[in-house]
Amino acid sequence: MPHPSINADSIAPYSTSLGTSSATEIRLLGHDLANELMGKVSFGELAFWLVALRRPQPGELRLFEAVLVALADHGFTPTALAARLTYLSAPESIQGAMAAGLLGGGSRFLGVTEDTGRFLSTALASREGLPISETEWDDFALSLVRTERAAGRIVPGLGHPNHKGGDPRTPIIFDIAADEGITGPHLALFAALGRVSERGLGKKLPLNGAGVCGAALADLGFPPDILRGFALLARSAGLLGQISEEMRAPIANRIYMEVDRNAQYVSPPSGGT
Repeated sequence: MPHPSINADSIAPYSTSLGTSSATEIRLLGHDLANELMGKVSFGELAFWLVALRRPQPGELRLFEAVLVALADHGFTPTALAARLTYLSAPESIQGAMAAGLLGGGSRFLGVTEDTGRFLSTALASREGLPISETEWDDFALSLVRTERAAGRIVPGLGHPNHKGGDPRTPIIFDIAADEGITGPHLALFAALGRVSERGLGKKLPLNGAGVCGAALADLGFPPDILRGFALLARSAGLLGQISEEMRAPIANRIYMEVDRNAQYVSPPSGGT
């Protein structure tokens, strides 16, 4: 509430395309934030709503929030290292530590979600009509795998550095989508890629969790360009957890010293700088 001495009518509202803040009310997506959204809408639902400009159906929300959980944090990845080391250097600036971790979300890690969604969407758009049987899906997937292999490109979403026998997140996403009746062509094609990987590549590769999340988000209707944003949103929770743990039990300095002491510096190539 404004100070009693301030005339609320004289304060101009501040608006964006999504909401308005006035002296007495905050509106978001056409709703009173305090009285209609807070305590009634989950953060996942709000994130979906803000991007899609529509409220998700219950099944869509369950799948979407499963994706956010799957991508939150799994292992001491370079993004977590970047956040911890930056906090070590500038503990008075937690936003810098968060930003460092988020900026580390490149194609090797968080970008797989976007890369997979884009690959699947492009492939589906390249043909007229969808396959109508598992055999047709497999034939389509096999042609894609062979084309990518011949071009020397990897198929995003195939393989994982740790989960050689199968990523534990992948079947859960498939199961939730099937349970809610919202499995779409992106998930169907992704499943087919897993089935034909051995025939197309000469070795069987597991479908990784970041890839299946990209397929699920694409089936929920989100365009490829936005998928990395959702991966970063999810990873933000993991980064905040890593930074909090760094505050409780610091290890970043030891990591830094071990890495720096083990570095081997070499001269640049002849004629280089």
